[in-house]
Amino acid sequence: MPHVFEYALLRAVPRQERGEFVNVGVLVYCKDLDFLGARVHVDECRVLALDPFLDVEVLRATLDHLGLSCDGAATAGPVSRTTPGQRFRWLTAPRSTIVQTSPAHTGLTDDPEAELDRLLTALVLPPAR
Repeated sequence: MPHVFEYALLRAVPRQERGEFVNVGVLVYCKDLDFLGARVHVDECRVLALDPFLDVEVLRATLDHLGLSCDGAATAGPVSRTTPGQRFRWLTAPRSTIVQTSPAHTGLTDDPEAELDRLLTALVLPPAR
């Protein structure tokens, strides 16, 4: 039986004042299956096209920290002591940083891990030819 899941895109926003972004990851949360996961992919050429002076290592470090937060790793800080649903809400809260999230969207799935891969391919990775 399919379960409701929520997802949000992770967006690299190198220069917030310009409002330009590149999708660099996806978060998937499924309450029924107690699942919260993230997948990321940084296409340096696409991100640097928006800002050639962007420190890509800072972007990667930020995404790594968000991944630790998603996983509930103790090194992520106080957010690690919250439920997956609370972490998803914290991760998708509006912020003015180099990484921002899209609004949350919903769907149905039997396999949230597979949804992560599907959404990463469809919405983050460069289109296949």
